[in-house]
Amino acid sequence: MANTIPYKIYLEESEMPKAWYNLRADMKNKPAPLLNPGTLQPMTAAELSGVFCGELVEQELDNTTPFIPIPEEIRDFYKMYRPAPLVRAYCLEKKLDTPAKIYYKFEGNNTSGSHKLNSAIAQAYYAKKQGLKGVTTETGAGQWGTALSMACAYLGLDCKVYMVKCSYEQKPFRREVMRTYGASVTPSPSTETAVGRKILAEHPGTTGSLGCAISEAVEVATTTPGYRYVLGSVLNQVLLHQSIIGLETKTAMDKYGVKPDVIIGCAGGGSNLGGLIAPFMGEKLRGEADYRFIAVEPASCPSFTRGKFAYDFCDTGMVCPLAKMYTLGYGFIPSANHAGGLRYHGMSPVVSQLYHDGLIEATSVEQTKVFEAATYFARVEGILPAPESSHAIRVAIDEAMKKLENGELHVFDVSTFTVTGENVTADMKTDAEGHLTSYMADVDNDANMEHDTEVVHDGYFAESEKRSAPYFDIAIDGIVRLDVNFG
Repeated sequence: MANTIPYKIYLEESEMPKAWYNLRADMKNKPAPLLNPGTLQPMTAAELSGVFCGELVEQELDNTTPFIPIPEEIRDFYKMYRPAPLVRAYCLEKKLDTPAKIYYKFEGNNTSGSHKLNSAIAQAYYAKKQGLKGVTTETGAGQWGTALSMACAYLGLDCKVYMVKCSYEQKPFRREVMRTYGASVTPSPSTETAVGRKILAEHPGTTGSLGCAISEAVEVATTTPGYRYVLGSVLNQVLLHQSIIGLETKTAMDKYGVKPDVIIGCAGGGSNLGGLIAPFMGEKLRGEADYRFIAVEPASCPSFTRGKFAYDFCDTGMVCPLAKMYTLGYGFIPSANHAGGLRYHGMSPVVSQLYHDGLIEATSVEQTKVFEAATYFARVEGILPAPESSHAIRVAIDEAMKKLENGELHVFDVSTFTVTGENVTADMKTDAEGHLTSYMADVDNDANMEHDTEVVHDGYFAESEKRSAPYFDIAIDGIVRLDVNFG
């Protein structure tokens, strides 16, 4: 019987979204405001403008405007790799022998290999429009750093990237792609910054974390004239830009009369998950439709499933504003051998609030099981998925294998490495005979987690290294922070 839905659903350029969707406008319980670490009062636009670009500050603080127009210059750039196809995973469905219908959004049609370019070009555009010389940022696995270096090269901006040290060492080809686009790439923590030196002094030999890299990038941005800091996840503005993923997905499904029952996304800082679910969650919040949302996180960095919903620093060096989010503590540094893009101690305030309100489910998965799903998917669908996206694939397969009688529809977002001149084996491991054994960690890092959940509140789990990293309520006494000017 002929398939009525094509293997890949492509939208026309004319069908691309002309505005980003601001999910916060439909949220009854808005995400809590960022707090100034010095005064513990909500950050003002003037204070945030010392770190971020002016128009991005407006987007960050806007909780009421449902749609924000995408500038024509950004839409023109998007056309180089968007619209991205929505793929019906017929081969996977057949191999699993499941009645479930599985779709995935392919976000690998650009050199960065992921969805990160959607926000990178937007943030670089506003920096250029403001007349800045350059921007600073952090990167974990390297997709965000690559995306930002691409955007800055296109717009003629300088780009300084602080890359989590373990990823810097594991992914030499990824860092060289960034340098090809003109970015400077520094392993974090480094000796270039005061906060980097402080972290190294306290934790010699540390493999770093996104929290460490954020601290260094913010310090450089706030002490270098003509520079601002940009972030690849977590912030409201980033989820706004990434809503293009979900908007395209919904448009494609609507064309064929498809309504998903379950929507699954990997969760590190929240940009991937938040972008994918945005328009669907909007319908749920408005009472127009109902969906089930599942956030999938690594067992070794379980912000949702083992974290606490509280105010915490967004970075390890305590130089950033405090956000109310699900967090493992600002001092948490996960094991080195893990998916670099999911190595963050906290979670987006937007998706944290949705999870707290019971609108999103969350689950954590062990790396060995993630790897099994990733290799299975690669062999069946012909796409080598990123370690991060493979977390969603694991749960999508598990859900599909329940063989639900009603033939549930499942959508999950997949970011992949594509043939772009980058050697994807940078993420792979082989045995003595050269056979592929993994392209992420092949051990269960959940063994490093404390079994007493109260111990999680120390915020640091690396063996032989523990530091005090308490969670913060509105009233905080004796905060120690670096002297960073937010005004």
